[in-house]
Amino acid sequence: MAHEQQTPAGKSGVIGIIGRPSAGKSSMVNRICGAKVAITSPFPQTTRTQIRGIFTEKRGQLMFLDTPGYHLSDKKLNHSYQQVVTEALPECDALLYVRDLTRPGGPEEDAILQLVRSSGLPWVAAMNKIDALLIDGVMGSESLEQYTAAAEQLPQEHPPFAVVETSAENGIGYERLLDALFEISPEGPPMYPAEFYTDQEPTFRIAEIIREKAICRTKQEVPHAMYVDIADAEYNEPKNTLTVRAFLIVERITQKAIVVGAGGKKIKAIRLSALRELNQLFDYKIKLDLRVKVQPKWRHRDAVIRKITHAGQSS
Repeated sequence: MAHEQQTPAGKSGVIGIIGRPSAGKSSMVNRICGAKVAITSPFPQTTRTQIRGIFTEKRGQLMFLDTPGYHLSDKKLNHSYQQVVTEALPECDALLYVRDLTRPGGPEEDAILQLVRSSGLPWVAAMNKIDALLIDGVMGSESLEQYTAAAEQLPQEHPPFAVVETSAENGIGYERLLDALFEISPEGPPMYPAEFYTDQEPTFRIAEIIREKAICRTKQEVPHAMYVDIADAEYNEPKNTLTVRAFLIVERITQKAIVVGAGGKKIKAIRLSALRELNQLFDYKIKLDLRVKVQPKWRHRDAVIRKITHAGQSS
C-alpha cells in the first residue's frame, strides 16, 4: 500500500480529527496517509462516519480518526453526526483540531473547542487553508485580522501543544504538523502492519467511492439525500473478480430521475467513474451493478441513520 517500511517500535497514537464541515479534515488525512482514505467533495458533511487512516514511519505509527464535520443542528441526521464525533473521543490519545481560516468563527467553533477542552486530551491546532490568506507568500492586513481572530478563539485554558499553519491543497505545514502529533502521542507498539494506510473493509470503500462519484454529479439537496447500500458482493477466485450489486438510495422520485438522468446517462457515468477508481484501488477486478432506489424519509429512520453513521466501524 502507501508505506513499505519495516514496522517500527516507538510512538503509537490514535489521533481524533475534529472540526466544522468542509474544514479540510478528510483532505488532510489523505495527504498525510499518502493515499485516498476518505472521499472528498465540495459539499459539506461528506464524511458520515469514522474514517480510519494509518501513517507509519521511523518514529512510529499514527492512526487518524476522521470524523463528520461538527454542525450545530437539531435535525436527526446532523445530531447523529455529532454523536459520531463525541463517541470517537474516548478512543483517542490526542486530538487534531482543524480550523478553516476562510470562514469566521462563531458558536459552532466555540462548541467544538469546548469538546476539545473537556476531553482533557493533548491537542494540536491546524490553521488550515492558510494559502487562501497569502498573496505572494504574505498576509495582507485583512487576512492578518482574519488569522488573528481565529487564533484568539483558541482556548487559553488547556491550550494546544502547537498551532500549525497548514494547507491540504499544497502540503504547507505538514512536516511540522506530524512533528507535533508524534510529540504528543504515547509510546507503544504499532497497531497495524507498516504497509496499511487504512483498515476499511472493501465493501465500505466501494460504497464510499460510489457515493463520491454520485455527489460530484448532482447538486442542491440531492447529495445529502443519498446513501449507498451494498446488497451483495461475491468474489470469484479463479477469475480474481469481485461482483458487487449496489443501490444508490434517494428519498424522492424526482431525485431518482436526477440521479438516473436522461436515458440513464448519469447513473451510467457514475458507475463507470466509480469502476475506474475501484479497479485502480484493488488488486482484483470489480464488476458493478448499480441501480437507484427510492426510500422515502430515510433521514428520519433511526435504523438507517445508525447503519450509515456506524458503517465501516469495528463491531
